[in-house]
Amino acid sequence: MKQIKFKDFITLQRGFDLPRRKIEYGPIPVVGSTSIVGWHKEHKIDGPGVITGRSGSLGIVQYIEDQYWPHNTTLWVKDFRGNKPKYVYYFLNNFPLKNFNSGAGVPTLNRNHLGNYDIQIHDHSSQEKIADLLSAYDDLIENNTRRITILEEMAQRIYKKWFVDFKYPGHENDKLVDSKLGMIPEGWEVGCVSDYYDVRSGFAFKSKDMVESGDYGIVKIKNIQSDGLNFDTIQYISEALIEDRAYSFELIENDLLIAMTGATVGKVGLMPKSKDKFLLNQRVGKFFPKVDFQTNNMFMYQLSKSNNFQISVVNIAQGAAQPNISGKQIGSIKFPGPPSQLILRFEKLCESIKDNVLVLNFKNQILRQ
Repeated sequence: MKQIKFKDFITLQRGFDLPRRKIEYGPIPVVGSTSIVGWHKEHKIDGPGVITGRSGSLGIVQYIEDQYWPHNTTLWVKDFRGNKPKYVYYFLNNFPLKNFNSGAGVPTLNRNHLGNYDIQIHDHSSQEKIADLLSAYDDLIENNTRRITILEEMAQRIYKKWFVDFKYPGHENDKLVDSKLGMIPEGWEVGCVSDYYDVRSGFAFKSKDMVESGDYGIVKIKNIQSDGLNFDTIQYISEALIEDRAYSFELIENDLLIAMTGATVGKVGLMPKSKDKFLLNQRVGKFFPKVDFQTNNMFMYQLSKSNNFQISVVNIAQGAAQPNISGKQIGSIKFPGPPSQLILRFEKLCESIKDNVLVLNFKNQILRQ
């Protein structure tokens, strides 16, 4: 390895303005500070590209193989200076970008502050070996993620067929009757979430107590993404700093969690198997099954991902500066309530799907580590 200045490693450039109203749908990803934020018909940069957040969110690094449009909330690598792009991507993923925040209110990364920072990099032949090795792990993660998506889609299709289209086993013998939610099968009732679950939010842990490693991982709002739970940015807390009342929210495999505020309000995920211990932070809710309703959470998980549930959350949460929903409000969301025997039959049918998803998520955790 050799020591150089950051400015001699790569050159970062601010992204380009592109208001959402001017995005014309096409094949080109518009890359924001944390993810792809849209698809446009024109590109600004030829790939491969490495992009990180400039404003709003710092520290997340993205790799784009082909043409792309880096949004003005990002910094993109304009010049790799002979370094392997994939190596640069992995290097920045392990570089303390958040430490260079220069924003008073909104987190902001000033690329000029990085220039004279001393870093150590590998020679070019080692860069290639490292990038190829780590890429193999990424390929495994991507393959597992695709399998998770397929399994989730299978469960969602079964849920829709049974509980939205009312094509469940034996439906031929049941007639539809009128209700407050429209026509539903005879014998079903207009139910609500609180008939089956209590939803309670976690503990208000102090940000100053959280560190990169510790006894308990703290699951926050940012760990619940549109595609489920993501522990890439998990923070930890020492057991010595935890008050007794927080222990009631210790999380276990298969717990169903929901974001109760912010941009991802209403998004849900199932806790995967993990070798670590986790606690729930404030404004993330956990579904607690009622004592008289034993469940493996698959019915409520699929229900909470359905369009009707998500629309209900948006309608309840909108109106304030920050979208927000309480456990009581989640409990009030109505849906056609099937007999408990049908719910349990659905859960038994989907149990292997759920188990495979949890195992694949666990594998991805290990691969990322």
